[in-house]
Amino acid sequence: MKYYNLKDNQEIVDFKTATIKSQGNQKGLFFPESIPQFDKEFIQNLHLHSDEEIAFRCMKDFTGDEIPSDIVKKIAAETVSFDIPLKKINDRISVLELFHGPTLAFKDVGARFMSRCLSYFLKDQNKKVTVLVATSGDTGGAVAHGFYNVPGINVVILYPKNRVSAVQEKQLTALGGNIFALEVNGNFDDCQNLVKQAFSDESINSQLFLTSANSINIARWLPQQIYYLLALKQWKQQEDQDPVISVPSGNFGNICAGLLTYFRGLPAQHFIAACNKNDVIPDYLKTHQYHPKKAVATLSNAMDVGDPSNFTRVLELFGHQFDTLKNMISGYSIDDESTLQTIKKVHEKYGYTLDPHSAVAFASLEQYLNENPDRKGFILGTAHPVKFPDAVEKAIQVAIEVPEELGDIMKKEKKTVEINADFEELKRFLLK
Repeated sequence: MKYYNLKDNQEIVDFKTATIKSQGNQKGLFFPESIPQFDKEFIQNLHLHSDEEIAFRCMKDFTGDEIPSDIVKKIAAETVSFDIPLKKINDRISVLELFHGPTLAFKDVGARFMSRCLSYFLKDQNKKVTVLVATSGDTGGAVAHGFYNVPGINVVILYPKNRVSAVQEKQLTALGGNIFALEVNGNFDDCQNLVKQAFSDESINSQLFLTSANSINIARWLPQQIYYLLALKQWKQQEDQDPVISVPSGNFGNICAGLLTYFRGLPAQHFIAACNKNDVIPDYLKTHQYHPKKAVATLSNAMDVGDPSNFTRVLELFGHQFDTLKNMISGYSIDDESTLQTIKKVHEKYGYTLDPHSAVAFASLEQYLNENPDRKGFILGTAHPVKFPDAVEKAIQVAIEVPEELGDIMKKEKKTVEINADFEELKRFLLK
């Protein structure tokens, strides 16, 4: 399998290069040269296969012969080594719970797969490998846990002091080992700028092998296909029609992975891009005009994106045919008030607690099903509600029970090094 740069079609690379490089020339995203099709018998008989086998068969064509099959099988098994259950909320809407991994967020799947691929590719590097990441919250935690104790790799995470939640901070700072957390006196943009400076600094790069665990990396994007297959495996044991799938959408990597599985042969009636007030794509689907906007802050903050990077991959999947795209995807924009009302209603009526992102997906799917009463579907539950206690507890007026696995990490000591938003301080730390 080869991958081409969506901004420079002449740049064609293999899976290893795309994984290590993250993005191509002109900051273009990599995209597979061909879309491998699922065997029809495999799709019809998903219930006969283990989750590990499904994950392996989903990913093996994308890694090609660059990683031996037995290694890909091991990576796939470790990627899905936690529960990903599909649960009914009511007769027409189910939820795929993607928050049973170590950081209680869907990003655990992609981070685990990518970390193990990088570890394999970089095992023979003579220079010390350092994964350098700036985070505003969840990405850092998922990357930390994904790379925790992975041989030959150190992870350095920069995060803005006093600007992440208590849960997110513990997930970033309490692991120790090969995970190093830098608490920056500044904002997220300061952290991001320090990381960019490091990647362009010759003296650092002459002594360290720097790489990134950016969310647009194909090794983070492609494994998200796996849980759509695991959802279908469970869906077909409960329902006799193809699902409508509602995806909380910010940077559009998640829904793009779902659409990729659809183009490979996954049966689905329709996809919903469930957005908050950042409504660039719902507007595009109405007007065929793409107008990036400055992101506005909402309760579903992981979706606060005004110019989603992965939408270019969505367009590529559909061959830039607007009518075809519009027939397969609907976009909805849900404001904060509706998000809180949805959390409250679902909790009172069905006894299920949604986080703000999943609430946006539920409200969007509910609107769609009201317009299409003969259909059913599921939403992606992308994060545990305990990660957003202020919004959820405000809506349901009940304290959220802390999961046992989170209770353990919350008891651990925070380990950080505090630095100013000063590149020389970061440079000294990295070289030390």
